[in-house]
Amino acid sequence: MNAPTHSPHSAAFADRLAAAITARRTPACIGLDPRRESLPPAVRSADARDPRDLADLFARFCRDVIDVVAPLVPIVKPQLACFEAIGPHGMTALADVIAHARSRNLLVLADGKRGDIGSTAEAYAEGWLAGPWAADALTVNPYLGNDSIEPFVKTAEARGAGIFVLVKTSNPGSKDFQDLVCDGRTNYEHVAAGVEALAARTSASGRFGAVGAVVGATWPKQLDDLRAAMPHTWLLVPGFGRQGGRASDVRGAFHPDGLGALIVSARDVIFAHARPEMNAGLADGQWQTAVERACHEMIDRLAADTPAAALRG
Repeated sequence: MNAPTHSPHSAAFADRLAAAITARRTPACIGLDPRRESLPPAVRSADARDPRDLADLFARFCRDVIDVVAPLVPIVKPQLACFEAIGPHGMTALADVIAHARSRNLLVLADGKRGDIGSTAEAYAEGWLAGPWAADALTVNPYLGNDSIEPFVKTAEARGAGIFVLVKTSNPGSKDFQDLVCDGRTNYEHVAAGVEALAARTSASGRFGAVGAVVGATWPKQLDDLRAAMPHTWLLVPGFGRQGGRASDVRGAFHPDGLGALIVSARDVIFAHARPEMNAGLADGQWQTAVERACHEMIDRLAADTPAAALRG
């Protein structure tokens, strides 16, 4: 299989994302987090324990999910760790999944939470945003400082790509460091201020920039505050569904026109066969129908309880 290639885009990522969300009329982002033990019975193979076989299984499963959600959502988010854990064969599978998503006109957000300095950061940025992986955006860890983010920003601007910087993450332990107060503000507020400055600086259209922020659905009050503090920043909001985030919790992530936020669901959608209400009346081989039902449910919940309703006209 040939790896995907990535030439500079004619439009900035922020604008392409807004256009894709508007076209699909939803801010839903589907996470691709394949786990062998969670796969549908019709897909799971008792023999798929060899890394090559497991990688092939993951690739087929993710392609099948992509085929279901491509007409419904603007973007997918492969979790890189799920593929890296298998080794070289897993990375080949990841390249296959990214290429398939792009062939179905989906944007691709690589969730790797990369972070480093100097030439290493430049190499990460080049590989994921400009090199063979061909991702449209990448999640970035900021805790090495501003100089660790700048190489990603530079490459993103040059390639019409984007980055999403960890600001206030959805996990309970985020409070251990992110909520610590320094100079009268929490650490995550300091990071948010830096992200907003970068977003404003890289905003070609004057609205949203190439730099976004990761803010968990499990912190609705902080989400409201951070939306106000980062008007030029796309918010990537994980934690919806299985982690406890509700549609009403993410209202504050949006601008009134329904733009400004991507709401992520992974397990609730891709493993919907395990949800009795989604799998009702289906045979094992119809697991994709459960995925479709769960994706529609997510889209409808967001339209009912958030400003995403404005996207439906």
